[in-house]
Amino acid sequence: MNSKLEVKRSVCPYDCPDACGLLIETAEGKAVRVMGDPDHPHTKGTLCSKMNHYEKTVHSPERLTKPLLRTGAKGAGEFKEISWDEAINHIKEHWEKIIEEHGAQAILPYSYAGTMGLVQRNIGEAFFHRLGASRLQRTICSTAKGYGWSTVMGSSLAPHPQEVAASDLIIIWGSNILATNIHLLYQVREAKKAGAVVWLIETYQSSATQFADKVILVRPGSDGALALGMMNTLVRKNLVDEEFVDKYVQGFEAFKKDSLPNYSPEIVSNITGIDAAAIEEMATLYGKARAPFIVMGSGLSRYGNGAMTVRTITCLPAIVGAWAKVGGGLLSSVSTGSAFAMESITREDFINEPTRVVNMNQLGHALQNMKNPPIKSMYVYHSNPAVIAPDQNAVLKGLLREDLFTVVHERFMTDTARYADLVLPATSSLEHSDIYRSYGHYCVQRAYPVIPPVGEARANWDVFRLLANAMGFEEPFFQQTTDEIIQQLLESPRPWLAGIDMAKVQEGIAVELPLPPNYKMIFETPSGKIEISNPREMDVLPKYNTSHGDDAPFWFMNTPGLYSLNSSFNERPELLEKRKGMYLMMNPNDAVDKGLKDGEEVIAFNERGEVAFILKITSEVPDGVVVAEGIFWINNTPGQCSVNALTSQRLTDKGAASTFYDTKVDVRSKRRRKKCSI
Repeated sequence: MNSKLEVKRSVCPYDCPDACGLLIETAEGKAVRVMGDPDHPHTKGTLCSKMNHYEKTVHSPERLTKPLLRTGAKGAGEFKEISWDEAINHIKEHWEKIIEEHGAQAILPYSYAGTMGLVQRNIGEAFFHRLGASRLQRTICSTAKGYGWSTVMGSSLAPHPQEVAASDLIIIWGSNILATNIHLLYQVREAKKAGAVVWLIETYQSSATQFADKVILVRPGSDGALALGMMNTLVRKNLVDEEFVDKYVQGFEAFKKDSLPNYSPEIVSNITGIDAAAIEEMATLYGKARAPFIVMGSGLSRYGNGAMTVRTITCLPAIVGAWAKVGGGLLSSVSTGSAFAMESITREDFINEPTRVVNMNQLGHALQNMKNPPIKSMYVYHSNPAVIAPDQNAVLKGLLREDLFTVVHERFMTDTARYADLVLPATSSLEHSDIYRSYGHYCVQRAYPVIPPVGEARANWDVFRLLANAMGFEEPFFQQTTDEIIQQLLESPRPWLAGIDMAKVQEGIAVELPLPPNYKMIFETPSGKIEISNPREMDVLPKYNTSHGDDAPFWFMNTPGLYSLNSSFNERPELLEKRKGMYLMMNPNDAVDKGLKDGEEVIAFNERGEVAFILKITSEVPDGVVVAEGIFWINNTPGQCSVNALTSQRLTDKGAASTFYDTKVDVRSKRRRKKCSI
């Protein structure tokens, strides 16, 4: 007899701007089917190929279900099962000894965006603040992008994504929305039906090319110069909205006089590789559009000049007055964090005295070189630094240290978990409570557990409560359940959050935060205007700064793939099969020059390491650029390293973010395979 099916609401927990509403069919305590929620205001019932069968992740035979203690060499993945009591006591004993000998700052938490739930993602900070551990600077993704936007726009609200549908010219700049933001495609398609033209500005012809009427390939790291060249043309062709600029923009006259003359289309052509006539044409069409709209991705901010690049592009809508037009503007990222009292979750008031800060992009350096005190223990949760952190060889060297006590709280035996001394089984998003916001729309949604924990898996906060008790923390905060913490957020809401239908939120229904009338024309900056000139910055006016690169001939782009998200979903065999293999895409002319053949195994290498790929020769990649899509776990690679053996620990100009794309490599045919130099 078939058991009764129940349908329950949930939310996609992954690091994606869409934060999709989910409907979960359950039976006998298991998720049997995952569907999109058609009532979600933004995602409207569609899911990406990764989440369509999320139940295969939740109930994968590879799920970790019991605590594991290392028995073999680090990295060998050899463990034995132990009880939760034994695991917590093991951590307690190690940490008490470390604290006695070196102080609590010898302990480092490492986490990022394996879950985007406000509680499970962030509440570990309260525990480590109370412990007195080192603090992690979590800037691996888009802090340079945020910095660049805020330099011009302050804390102004981003346009509602529905604005895109009313545009007549949409520029998708440095974003593969098919891989990272599929629900925005609905708005793009609606605009195209009404006659809008879509441009794609990219470093290669990604899968998003199919939605573009025009593709502009820009040399990696030169996007800011392109924006300056367009603005130079807008000024020369009298396409500036003088009335808007006079009323709402600070510093345009100085920008026009002192900066823009340095960026003629001819000069910018030499920087970007784009023909000067094409730059003139782009600027002219942008300036004459009724309501131009830019969708700006994060990849273009991951260079040494990333924050300045974003700052420069963000000036474009101001010059043509796009903000005053329905369907016009620029969508960088939707910021809704101010709706929540996040300080009640992270509890910085638990910090007795300032502790040191470790940048997560420089983990390899920290594990090997940090002193006074050295890092003696690392606690990793909802992250996989062995493959996602820059300079993989340096990270793995650090993880191999026998004097480093590493705890990993995870759902699967990831590359990082293989280097752990102790692995704790984690719940999936369907097994614990949380509340979600988005960075791609304005919805808020609460999620309750829809199935019991798989095996002995426990949620982040439940483990931190156990550790708090073991370490003797007496604060009532550590006695609260996840639901009690969420309830406090909702019962004492910030003003923005107070404006929504709280009853629907409590039911687990997605609800949009309200936007004030004419919000696009409210510029939340110190001057109350769009600040092209920013006197608080060392560079008062935007300009082009060169990126760093490396001493090698090819720019290396590690871009998003359709069937993975960072290192997530590598546990799904059917998604790995769709990816076919770990390919390096190269232009035919470069392949001829190098004497390389399609389908052969090649080695991409630079001063930091070398990585094996299968060569894919394609005209979709321009000369001088090679592209690898997605991140593979090491055991799924052709060699013994993944893509981040090639990337560096250098930081961006502002925001202390990663410079993943500011990487160059050389490529050769495989003659020998060198192991990761760990």
